[in-house]
Amino acid sequence: MSIDFYQKLEEITEKDRRYQADAYEFVMQAIGFTQKKLNREGHISGKELLEGIREFGLQQYGPLTKAVFERWGIKTTDDFGKIVFNMVENGLVRKTETDSQDDFKDVYHFHEALDIFKVKDNRLS
Repeated sequence: MSIDFYQKLEEITEKDRRYQADAYEFVMQAIGFTQKKLNREGHISGKELLEGIREFGLQQYGPLTKAVFERWGIKTTDDFGKIVFNMVENGLVRKTETDSQDDFKDVYHFHEALDIFKVKDNRLS
């Protein structure tokens, strides 16, 4: 990630203190992870990104994923939407005309989706 990314990230987190900088960096990494898993370079939907976030989070943090997200200020999938749209507003990622924060609303509940012992197949389809 570039110096410009970190400068913009600092501006974002100064304006919106709900989420830690690590959450934004994780989302950027999860975007790349999801694009690679879907074999796609361009746009991914909110739902696709959330599934990628879930899988990438479980790969990175295992059973601690939910605790890590909560430490960053993230308690629901809606929070990831707010992070993404903060990034959109600051030119770090782009959206299409049809993309909306509502795409991230209640897509899954962390208690179920991030319980590594209940997740049978945490790979994207």
